Amino acid sequence: MKLKVYEYKNCGTCKKALKYLDHKKVIYDKIPIRDQPPSEKEILTMIDTFSIDPKKLFNTSGADYRELKIKDKLESMTKKEIIALLASNGNLIKRPFVLSDKIGLVGFKEEEWKSKF
Repeated sequence: MKLKVYEYKNCGTCKKALKYLDHKKVIYDKIPIRDQPPSEKEILTMIDTFSIDPKKLFNTSGADYRELKIKDKLESMTKKEIIALLASNGNLIKRPFVLSDKIGLVGFKEEEWKSKF
């Protein structure tokens, strides 16, 4: 699978991440996360293959997260419910959401990315 970078064009963190990848000459597909969120299968891959806690996939500073009161519901939600909710609303996903066969990253922390690229 080619590296996919789900991002939002007005997100400062996404801009930094894309600049980092461009500087490293990494080839990737840029996908608008609001228009085309990751699929349930991709979210499951992120969780299971790359050992990402499903709760860490949420964009906790987003308006949708607050309006839907996800914080209050998260503890009682099943993994399947979390995956379905994230796949249905790209605004709820922490970004950038970066996935390939060998890499799974959420958010941009340069130190973490240095070990991958």
